Amino acid sequence: MKVSTRSAVPPFAVMEILAAANARRAAGEDVLNLCAGEPASGASEAVRLRAAELLSSGGLGYTEALGAPALRAAIAAHYDTYGVTVDPARVAVTTGSSGGFLLAFLAAFDVGDRVALARPGYPAYANILAALGCEVVSLPCGPQTRYQPTVAQLEALDEPVDGLVVASPANPTGTMIDAAGLEELATWCEARGVRLISDEIYHGITYTPGATPTAAAYPTAVVVNSFSKYWAMTGWRLGWLVLPDDLVAPVDALAGNVALCPPALAQHAAVAAFSPAGLAAAEADVARYAVSRDLLLGRLPELGWDRVAPADGAFYLYADISGSGLDSVTWCARLLDEAGVALTPGTDFDPVDGHRWVRLSFASSAEVVGAAVDRIVAWQAGLGVESVGV
Repeated sequence: MKVSTRSAVPPFAVMEILAAANARRAAGEDVLNLCAGEPASGASEAVRLRAAELLSSGGLGYTEALGAPALRAAIAAHYDTYGVTVDPARVAVTTGSSGGFLLAFLAAFDVGDRVALARPGYPAYANILAALGCEVVSLPCGPQTRYQPTVAQLEALDEPVDGLVVASPANPTGTMIDAAGLEELATWCEARGVRLISDEIYHGITYTPGATPTAAAYPTAVVVNSFSKYWAMTGWRLGWLVLPDDLVAPVDALAGNVALCPPALAQHAAVAAFSPAGLAAAEADVARYAVSRDLLLGRLPELGWDRVAPADGAFYLYADISGSGLDSVTWCARLLDEAGVALTPGTDFDPVDGHRWVRLSFASSAEVVGAAVDRIVAWQAGLGVESVGV
């Protein structure tokens, strides 16, 4: 029987590493897992208590395709903190940010459209776009642009693009686009009819002073966000879009056909994420990530990682380990086998240069991160190299 060519996308290696780490744990081995971008705390008590109440009372039938009105209103009100007014009618609740990307890409792009995105970057952008028949235009982004795309790169392309996907804070690098940079990109896109898609799922998890800008301020841009990271609700599978007016009806129609509605229990419980208790729990998580981040940055000389992306936000450290003499896939496999620490090879995020890089997630406690660093330092010493960077 035929298998579609559109399904021929590479697997997400982090999930394979995660499965291997879980298998070792199930076998009784001591494994420290720093490969997945999953907050260790889980959903706040405010959200969990609300979910328990809902399970007791019933009434968890289908919601509207674009989401429960109370949640859409709460999400829209959240943008007041940015100084941006968002009409709840422009909010679409989705099955995680993954469902949001699928709906946004389906609504915004046709087969054959060219969509630009940064490399390194989250692999699902390129894989979903490719599966939908779009042409992915990779923009190599390194330290010279702080691992973020620029207008100069877009203008240097041989052919125009129909879309641009940006992420701030970004996965895997943790770098951010400042207000001036976002303004420049958004203005350039709007003037040329290029659809800007802004991944903002790590908003709230930042470590540098100053406000975080949102593309919701720009009338033709699409914002993708999620409850998974800042609110630590990964398994609840709940995200949202802030849509420009012209995409609201298309996304509504697509959403009703693709999934009917996002999970009802998660939707109704997530309203509590915006309560004072829910927000306080999220901020407490960010404070814990900051402790782990400081620990990591302080121990970089021990690790010998002298080339890393600036971790301004999110909870990742992206490091060059090419000086070890091992490619990142082999490096990660051996680290798991020989030291019981799970990290993610950079090949997930960069098919060209990712063999030189690894991603470490510090979403776990500082104790776990510190213990993992101890193991990595000891294991690298056994490799016989003083520095694994370049």
